[in-house]
Amino acid sequence: MRQRRGVITAIAVGIVGVAVLATLVVLVLVPRVTAAQDAAAPAVRWAPPPVSAPAAAATPGVGIAGLADPAWAASAAAATGIPKRAVLAYAGAALSKAASMPACRLSWTTLAAVGTVESSNGQHGGSSIGPDGTVTPPIFGVELNGDGVALIPDSDGGAIDGDAAGDRAVGPMQLIPQSWRNWRTDSNGDGVEDPQNIDDAVMATTNYLCRASTALDTERGWRAAIAAYNSDDSYLTKVARVGVAYNADVNRAP
Repeated sequence: MRQRRGVITAIAVGIVGVAVLATLVVLVLVPRVTAAQDAAAPAVRWAPPPVSAPAAAATPGVGIAGLADPAWAASAAAATGIPKRAVLAYAGAALSKAASMPACRLSWTTLAAVGTVESSNGQHGGSSIGPDGTVTPPIFGVELNGDGVALIPDSDGGAIDGDAAGDRAVGPMQLIPQSWRNWRTDSNGDGVEDPQNIDDAVMATTNYLCRASTALDTERGWRAAIAAYNSDDSYLTKVARVGVAYNADVNRAP
C-alpha cells in the first residue's frame, strides 16, 4: 500500500512539474514571439502622396486658401479630423507650389502631417484658427536653451517670438525666427507676413521644404526634406505615420 501511495505521489508531483514547466515556457516564449513579430513589421519610412487636391472652379479673392475646391476640403476635413480652414491652407500651398515649382511635388498631406506634429493643426493649447487663418491665442514653443532641446541663441530680440532671452519656434508650423525671416510670406493676402497665420506659415514651410529637397513624391526626396525641417529620427517617423494615416483617410473618403 505504501509503495502504491509512493507511486501515486510521484505521478502527481510529475504532473504538477509538467504544468509548471509548461507555464514557464508560455511566459518566456510568448513575449519573444511578439517582439519578433514587431521587429519583422515594416517601419513607416515616408508618406507617399495621395491624389492631388482638386483646384477650385473659381478662386474667390486672394490667398492660397481659395485655391482648393471647398467641397473637397470639407470632405477631407471630415475624413481626417483636420479643421477645414487648415485643409484649405495645406491644399492651397501644395497647389501653389505645384504651379510655381513642379519639381518639388510636395503633397498637402505631408504639410498636414507636419502641422499635426508641430501644433495639432493650429489647435495646440486650446488655440483655434480664425476665418482669416490667424491662430488665436498665438502659439509659441519652449525656449531653445539647450536643456533637452536644441540650443538656439536669441536672433530677433523677441520681435518674432516674444522672447529676447532665447529663440522659440512660433506659429502653427513652429518656425524658428531665422527660418521665418528666410521664408516669410503673406499668403492670405492681408498685406501682413504673420507666422501665426496658417496660410503664411504653411506657405513658408512649403518654401522651406521645397528648397531643402525636390521630388517629394519619392522616398529619398521626402525624407531629405523632412530631415531638413527636423533631423531627429523620431520626428521623421511621426510625420511619416501621420502622413500615411491621412493618405488612407482621404482615399477612403467618398
